[in-house]
Amino acid sequence: MERVFVTGGAGFIGSHLCDRLIQSGCDVICLDNYFTGSKDNIRHLIGNARFELIRHDVTAPYYAEVDKIYNLACPASPVHYQYNPIKTTKTSIYGALNMLGLAKRVKAKILQASTSEIYGDPTIHPQVESYWGNVNPIGPRSCYDEGKRAAEALFMDYYRQHRLQIKIVRIFNTYGPRMHPNDGRVVSNFIVQALTGQDITIYGDGNQTRSFQYIDDLIEGLIRMMDTGDDFIGPVNIGNPNEFSMLELANLVIQLTGSKSKIVFQPLPSDDPKQRRPDISLAADKLGGWQPTVKLEEGLKKTIAYFAQIL
Repeated sequence: MERVFVTGGAGFIGSHLCDRLIQSGCDVICLDNYFTGSKDNIRHLIGNARFELIRHDVTAPYYAEVDKIYNLACPASPVHYQYNPIKTTKTSIYGALNMLGLAKRVKAKILQASTSEIYGDPTIHPQVESYWGNVNPIGPRSCYDEGKRAAEALFMDYYRQHRLQIKIVRIFNTYGPRMHPNDGRVVSNFIVQALTGQDITIYGDGNQTRSFQYIDDLIEGLIRMMDTGDDFIGPVNIGNPNEFSMLELANLVIQLTGSKSKIVFQPLPSDDPKQRRPDISLAADKLGGWQPTVKLEEGLKKTIAYFAQIL
């Protein structure tokens, strides 16, 4: 029976990963400091004999006998990671160092949840893993972008220097139940505004694009990546290559909620990428034909139902 350690396990992605791991028969240690995660996300697992919950911050070392580590701990939305940018950078770098140290000590396989933000405002489209990115190193988003880039560098150095079993996944925009209603991400923003009858806020002209993957597709990709052999370490893009403009998304949310909300436009924030779309050919090749299967409309219906319940 595998013992799996999930940092950030009470967060949006982490809680869904804990669910899936327990369903597959693993023992799970969930670590979270509740900065953006919530006990409500994993409350249904408390009392399960396979589940252990620990309140701890990854910027401090932690010791446990485990077989696999998923390092997900880090605020991931601009509202949250810009709230305390120094803490965000420390979480990415110290968190990576502490978890890599633990993996080295107990000979565990470790996966880093990296991000499409390491590509910055990309000059190539769609983004392939070999692209080095176009990141502003001193902008308001650099605490997250550069923190994640530094974490990838640390993972690669531990691999080269200590032959650690590492995996690096670059996660593209993901949505679904358990998103924080105030996280400032476009899907949650639009749904909350539509359900509460507020104006739907679009920054810029609405023609900037994103690719949205449903949480179940991401979890499948993460687990398949962790289960690959030592010959493939990544990085690998996990995302949905179907591209939508902000205007298209806003109109779809209005349609699915039956809302009377109007669309209003505000200035585009600094360093906001104009395009974001993954090339997932490497994932399809290396992860057993992995492809996202949940269409945007289907995933939005499930996410809207969740928000309607909690608001």
